[in-house]
Amino acid sequence: MIRVETIPGKALIGNPMGDPTERRVPVVTPPGYEESKASYPVVYFLAGFAGGGVFTLGESIWSENTPQRVERLMESGEIAPMIFVIPDCVTRLGGSQYVNSDATGRYEDHVIEDVIPYIDSNFRTLAGREHRAVMGKSSGGYGATVLAMRHADLFAHAADHSGDKYFDFCYRADIPHVVAALGNYGNSPAEFLRDFPHDRAKRGRGWFTIVNMLAMASCYSPNPQAEIGFNLPFDLQTGEIDPEVWQRWLEFDPAVIVDRHAAALETLDTYFIDCGKWDEHHLQLGARIYCRRLKELGVAHEYEEFDGGHMNTAHRYEVSLKKFSDAWR
Repeated sequence: MIRVETIPGKALIGNPMGDPTERRVPVVTPPGYEESKASYPVVYFLAGFAGGGVFTLGESIWSENTPQRVERLMESGEIAPMIFVIPDCVTRLGGSQYVNSDATGRYEDHVIEDVIPYIDSNFRTLAGREHRAVMGKSSGGYGATVLAMRHADLFAHAADHSGDKYFDFCYRADIPHVVAALGNYGNSPAEFLRDFPHDRAKRGRGWFTIVNMLAMASCYSPNPQAEIGFNLPFDLQTGEIDPEVWQRWLEFDPAVIVDRHAAALETLDTYFIDCGKWDEHHLQLGARIYCRRLKELGVAHEYEEFDGGHMNTAHRYEVSLKKFSDAWR
């Protein structure tokens, strides 16, 4: 059964973007949940950029959405019964990267302090870390790794599907395109944001690339004194990197900070990472770099590359869900 819970976001009160504090969160319960008295392990699924919460419920005649996939796997017995939760951490600019930021709000705290306690209080969960997992794709894969790094006391299992890593590849390649596209807005992010999100018919070439870059900057380099509340890590006319701001971004890069969190990651019972070998954002290279560093640090993990790119990879969730399931059976 799929239920949609409205969860109060105390951590989001007063968020700088004025985004809603109450969030609608889909929760998938296992077959027979209503009739049984059993308690179940919980998976927290972090969606990719501009997704999460009820946005994952869109249906298609051609494929399953994520909650439907989880229901099918449980009903067929391919995975163990579990509670599957999809937090909503979307911001005005699309996404929070599941971190705290003075420009977006306290979205890491929202997951940890609002969502998890609500689920444990309102559903029959096995509330120990050994029965709690976090997983996600793209920005959500990034979030799964970061939350596992910072909250190993809460999660014993993590899966990172095509998560953002090695920012020198996955973000810097977009900077020239952003500079060119901002030319349509007087090279001014403030001008771009004036009527955001803009009429669809007026969204020109490079619109989404600008949005994505602004969203990442709002997460990684907030600045309450800046005109738009955050700094971009490059010159708006030339694209030249601003070393000081870029260094702030790198403080969020899993490939850069992994050594600081190795001890926490070593405590995970399951740590699964994968990426398409043709990922359009070069995330397969970031994953290789990151996993090489995990190996050097002695952190147990599994890494797989599959024949695919960054999109249409939801079938890979079945791999990680089965790994969690094996740990709980």
